[in-house]
Amino acid sequence: MIWIYISIFFFFTESWSSPQVYRKAVYNLGSVVELQCSNRTWIKTIFVIWNIELKHKKCRISFSDDGQSGDSCNDGKSLRNNSIGQSYLHIPNFSASDVGAYKCESVYTGGNDNYITEVDVTAPPDVSAWLESRSNKMVAVCRAERGKPAANISWSIGGNDSVTQQQDPDGSVTVESQLEIPEHMDPENLTCIVRHQFWDQEKTLVPKLKEAPSMLWILIPVIGVIFLLLAGFAVIALKKVIIHRQCEEADTPSKSPPTEDVEEVEPYASYVQRVNSIYN
Repeated sequence: MIWIYISIFFFFTESWSSPQVYRKAVYNLGSVVELQCSNRTWIKTIFVIWNIELKHKKCRISFSDDGQSGDSCNDGKSLRNNSIGQSYLHIPNFSASDVGAYKCESVYTGGNDNYITEVDVTAPPDVSAWLESRSNKMVAVCRAERGKPAANISWSIGGNDSVTQQQDPDGSVTVESQLEIPEHMDPENLTCIVRHQFWDQEKTLVPKLKEAPSMLWILIPVIGVIFLLLAGFAVIALKKVIIHRQCEEADTPSKSPPTEDVEEVEPYASYVQRVNSIYN
């Protein structure tokens, strides 16, 4: 039924259709997003259609004044009305998978509205800082991982620092700054400052020297490899012993069982006759 409304609308109102309006919006990761298509109230609205183009899929959400609705997104997005009856698209827990183009067509009595909203996400980075010893020099490293947009890194002292950026497949950016510490400076007085538009305040970190890995974690895999090698050698040696014994048994000639000497027994009649002849 909703497609009949659309066909009739475009047939009769093509001459006074509103031009598309392009907008851009950025929302924080995990926030609740409400995208409005028109400022018309639902009483005057005939239908609303959202055509959504995301990175990994395309889908549609629609609703008409006769109560029919459609949703091919099936990811929590929904059409709702605010307190004064205006329709909006509700996106709970906004994430990187919700980034894309949201095209809205709202048809109401007397006209229509067309909007295309390019929606992006702001994601905070994971920050860390540490000290490394390189060629008798101390180097401070400060990293802001997977932020969107890229974070800004600075140091509490000026110096010869180098900054690198790495673009991740999901659009986030990892920023790393390395600073060579002067010999006369105490590393305890050094701080790394990270700024990002997701935060209300900057993050301050004090780099610490990375601890050397425990010898136990080095010995465990070595012992495991040695154990596997010894077990393999033991299995091979056991197989050789079994094969050797089987070969010896195959080479030994088989002996027939010993036969017992059976004394020849005379018939009873002959024995009696012989005894009688003796006594006679």
